[in-house]
Amino acid sequence: MSEPRINNRIRVPEVRLVGPQGEQVGIVRIEDALRLAAEADLDLVEVAPQAKPPVCKLMDFGKWKYEAAVKARESRKNQSTTALKEVRFRLKIDDHDYNTKVGHARRFLEAGDKVKAMIQFRGREQQRPEMGVRLLQRFSEDVADLGQVESSPRQDGRHMVMVVGPLKTKAQQAKAASTAAEGEVADNEDNKAKTKAKNERRAKKTQERQQRVSTEQKDVKPLSNSMADYLPDELKNL
Repeated sequence: MSEPRINNRIRVPEVRLVGPQGEQVGIVRIEDALRLAAEADLDLVEVAPQAKPPVCKLMDFGKWKYEAAVKARESRKNQSTTALKEVRFRLKIDDHDYNTKVGHARRFLEAGDKVKAMIQFRGREQQRPEMGVRLLQRFSEDVADLGQVESSPRQDGRHMVMVVGPLKTKAQQAKAASTAAEGEVADNEDNKAKTKAKNERRAKKTQERQQRVSTEQKDVKPLSNSMADYLPDELKNL
């Protein structure tokens, strides 16, 4: 999309002018519109060139371009592309290989991608499509907590295909992760506040205990350094 015409690039005799706060000024000559833009230290930007006369707005065009670029980046960041991953099975697959394939599929679904489960028939196996259906049904049950069947098993020659889609899209997973991170930060702040309050209460109790001990010590008479002070009065005069 090309940039709008601004200032002296607008070559029409008159325009419908809109103020910087969206207020309607009315139809004015292009010279007057450019003068008002210069006085306000703003740009005259053509926002509706197809209108009769064209609609122009007073704005800070550099700031508007920057904000538009930021919004475009945020929009691209929030967009998610869902890929179609493929998992292949044999009709007579052993349990170890089957579990490995299921593990791959679960990782794909957790990442928000779709999974195409494909069975390749060999020779006379094409005459036993019900076995392929049972295998794919077993697969769908093993990933049911992460995905749901979007395309039921269908046979095409030597192949049978089923598509499983994720229960949560990538955008939903990103939002959930962001919410969880915000909650964790809030919990950390709450824990810090609780720890600080606990330490303050502990310090206050310690200070009160020290003050109480200091007060009690004032009432205690100091011990005498002379043994004569402890003798009866009749012995002191001997």
